[in-house]
Amino acid sequence: MRESLSTKIVIVFAAITALSACTHRVEVAAKEPITINLNVKVDHEIRVKVDKELDNLFSDDSELF
Repeated sequence: MRESLSTKIVIVFAAITALSACTHRVEVAAKEPITINLNVKVDHEIRVKVDKELDNLFSDDSELF
């Protein structure tokens, strides 16, 4: 009885090993190379407006800081 159980365990282990060795391979390839053209133009403009009063307030002569 013991030999029969160990034989079954060896057979199950061999079957699992054999089945796990079989792996599927899927490969996706394009016939022609894929080209992506990106024409991007980044245009930015930063405008800073300071009132004359604020400019005078933060000037060196104002002794604010």
